[in-house]
Amino acid sequence: MARARRDLTREQVLSAALRLAERDGVTSLTMRKVAKEVGVEAMSLYNHVADKEAMLDGLADAVLAMFELPDPTGDWVADVRAVAHAFRRFAVQYPQTAPLILTRQSYSPALLRVADTVLGVLIRAGFAPATAVHGMRALLASVVGVLLREMGASPTLAGDDPVSRERRVDRVVASELPNLALVAADLSVIDHEAEFDFTLDLALESLQRILE
Repeated sequence: MARARRDLTREQVLSAALRLAERDGVTSLTMRKVAKEVGVEAMSLYNHVADKEAMLDGLADAVLAMFELPDPTGDWVADVRAVAHAFRRFAVQYPQTAPLILTRQSYSPALLRVADTVLGVLIRAGFAPATAVHGMRALLASVVGVLLREMGASPTLAGDDPVSRERRVDRVVASELPNLALVAADLSVIDHEAEFDFTLDLALESLQRILE
């Protein structure tokens, strides 16, 4: 039986959207499917979200609101690293929804809180405000890029299956491109945590040089 419209809340709508997104993928989400999940007609959802795009915005904001920032230590490099790793651990819990969070423009309180925290760490470390903004954006680009790759949203030329690995090596070697052939074995595998650390280290080392 469909729930009366007065009983439905925005939180219930977004929770249902999250369940469906993680089960079937974000691209499969529709207003009709979410309505069925909460037991109402699709039109009832429009009392809580204006349309599908608004629902996706709300979903991204609701998931991001669950992210907990680590406590600061006063060491700016350690603090930035802690925020980045905490966010990675958080994002991998939502493999279907995380790419949505990472690619949508948002001014949600949760996102602004993360930005404010990182900016504060950089400014207290001695970066000028304008440089802190550049630094935050560089860190964001690094973290977002490597996480999207981990979530399968960008190419890696690698994978975990040993059989597929052999095929990937063969295809790269068969391309007759000399530099790719040289690194074919290394290119065919990927350690996402090591890649994350490598990318983050590059960004942090670049920022450290600015302060020297």
